[in-house]
Amino acid sequence: MRPTWDQYFMQIANMIATRSTCLRRSVGAVLVQNKRIMATGYNGTLTKLPHCEITGCLRDKQKIPSGQRQELCRGMHAEANALLFASTYGIDMRNATLYSTNQPCVSCAKMIIQAGIKKVFFEGAYPDRLALELFKEAKVKLVKYNGGKK
Repeated sequence: MRPTWDQYFMQIANMIATRSTCLRRSVGAVLVQNKRIMATGYNGTLTKLPHCEITGCLRDKQKIPSGQRQELCRGMHAEANALLFASTYGIDMRNATLYSTNQPCVSCAKMIIQAGIKKVFFEGAYPDRLALELFKEAKVKLVKYNGGKK
């Protein structure tokens, strides 16, 4: 059975998440314009730095709960990586759609809003109420993806 566009892009986001180098959570993101993939990203350690599987997880060592003190991490979030890769190649993301395997955090929400993205599909929850409030205030449509079920 042929997938819908949303199913297709979310399946790709899930595949991209398999490249994650984070020990806590694997996240994948896909930026789409007019049913075409413009950029992708996954969460993990910065380019050319040792992965957390070698150094250990800084957040685990300091017992930092999910959704808090995001600055205390060696890695970048999937959504941020996708936006940075798009900007590297001069891709305008205004009015684009983002597909992510997790609800974006407040830091990523700010970048998504500032980039002009108008719709975000996500699967997994993330404990960040402020992100939800900012999306609502900025009129970014946030869609909890349920696998295409009605």
